Amino acid sequence: MYYLLPDEEDSIRIVKSKNFIDKVMFLVVVVCPRFDAHGVEIFSDKIELFPFVTQERAKRTSANRPADTMETKAITSVTKEISRSFLINEVLPAIKTKWPREDLNSTIFIQQDNARTHIQPNDEEFCRAAIQDGFDIRLMCQSPNSPDLNVLDLGFFRSTQSLQHKESLKSIDERVTAVIKSYEYFSTEKSNYVFLTLQSCMMEIMKVKGLPDYKIQHLSKDNLARKGSCQYN
Repeated sequence: MYYLLPDEEDSIRIVKSKNFIDKVMFLVVVVCPRFDAHGVEIFSDKIELFPFVTQERAKRTSANRPADTMETKAITSVTKEISRSFLINEVLPAIKTKWPREDLNSTIFIQQDNARTHIQPNDEEFCRAAIQDGFDIRLMCQSPNSPDLNVLDLGFFRSTQSLQHKESLKSIDERVTAVIKSYEYFSTEKSNYVFLTLQSCMMEIMKVKGLPDYKIQHLSKDNLARKGSCQYN
């Protein structure tokens, strides 16, 4: 409580809500799922999900934890160095571990968007790491100004957000856990539908010779699935 003179203006009072949680960015790696002739999944769409967080020791004691307790902190600014580190130390090992053994001799492309913080496809450090262990992994960027060619934006992010928004979250750890849970819960069938939409977008773009004047077609994916012809080619 404070007193003001008649000609004084109220001061601006700002209080940070205890329910406020810092935003956390994630690096999500998905691939088109594969099914056999009977529709049985033989290769999952999920490679891995990586939160941009670090673990730091608390410098002071608070009501929630003593000093030196390990705390999860969000990386608020992702640089090219951080992107390179995650690609080399997290993404490449995950791909090499989970990729089908029968396709080890084929070229694997990692597509990223054109964010300024992403490294170039010819980055020397990445290229050296990508060809180790007999793999041929290459980095590429999607076409500029083409959001419909980002398979994550076509449906994956929206679906996972709707799942994790059902949780009551009060910390960064809880948010990370909720996103990982929604990522694991996202079904292979829905992922296949998203890749079918991507294929449809590419076909429509080719029809108009690369112009943005096209419409995403309704594919009736449920009907295709019942007929056994709902697979990305």
